[in-house]
Amino acid sequence: MKIKWLGIPAAAMLVFGASTVQAAEMPPLAKKSGCTACHAIDRKVVGPAWMDVAKRYQGDGGARAALIESVKKGGKGNWTEVTKGVPMPPYSPRVKDADIEQLVDFILGLAK
Repeated sequence: MKIKWLGIPAAAMLVFGASTVQAAEMPPLAKKSGCTACHAIDRKVVGPAWMDVAKRYQGDGGARAALIESVKKGGKGNWTEVTKGVPMPPYSPRVKDADIEQLVDFILGLAK
């Protein structure tokens, strides 16, 4: 069964231990923007898994704005235990602000 969320097709269920979560496919925008060099949805690459980001910031009213700024300007220190100090590079202006916002919305939506 295929569903749509923000115009992005979702994939089948993935099993994590005793629980199941629905994981979305990596948006083409993420691949085009270079996100997949350091991130995956369900596992650490260089940076944290996007599902882990979504879980950490779930219920945080300021998370969306903070993550958008982090993607635009880059950052360091929020995920040091995962990245071992490798900073997030800045993606603005190389990636349009509207695209960054769409990607952050996708990431935060993974917690639902």
